[in-house]
Order: sequence, then C-alpha cells, then structure tokens
Amino acid sequence: MKKLAVCFALGLALAPTAVLAQVDIDTTRISCGEFVALSPGEIETTAAWFSGWFNQKLNDTSIDLEAFRKNTRNVVAFCKDHPNDQLFGVLQLAVNRAIKKQ
Repeated sequence: MKKLAVCFALGLALAPTAVLAQVDIDTTRISCGEFVALSPGEIETTAAWFSGWFNQKLNDTSIDLEAFRKNTRNVVAFCKDHPNDQLFGVLQLAVNRAIKKQ
C-alpha cells in the first residue's frame, strides 16, 4: 500500500509538468541550424516525424529503416553546411528530386 501511495504522489507531482511541457511547433520555421543543434535523439524523432509526414503525402505506408537512417545522415550533413536554410524547404526539394528519379 505504501508503494502505491508513493507512486500516486509521484504521478501527481509530475502531472503538471507534463501539461506545461506541451508546445506547438511550426515545422515550416525550423532552420537547418536549429535542427542540427538538437540532441541525437531529438534529431531522430524530428526526422521520423518529417519522414512520416512526407510519406503520408506520397501515400507510402512502408518503412525502410536503413534508407531512413541514410537520409537522416544526408540531411544533417547538408544542414551543417546550410544552417540558415529552412528544414522543411530542404526536405521538400529532396522529396521532389526523389520523385523525379522514379
């Protein structure tokens, strides 16, 4: 019973933090510099979100994890050299080029 009370109290203590942490992000305003400044985990999460968004637009429901990792590395390398570019625009150009190659 004591463990349950401690877990419940901990849950209540963390609940307001979780609510306050919710933030809206305009993905079209993320610069390449901001993207590469993220932690590796945040880069992967952000890249996964963008990958899902663009693949949904292309009606592609498959996942190629190796291609995802390669594409993420390529975007990070490009963004390091072009920190003022908007990430969304860079990704849109890359997707458009990939579509033309098909």
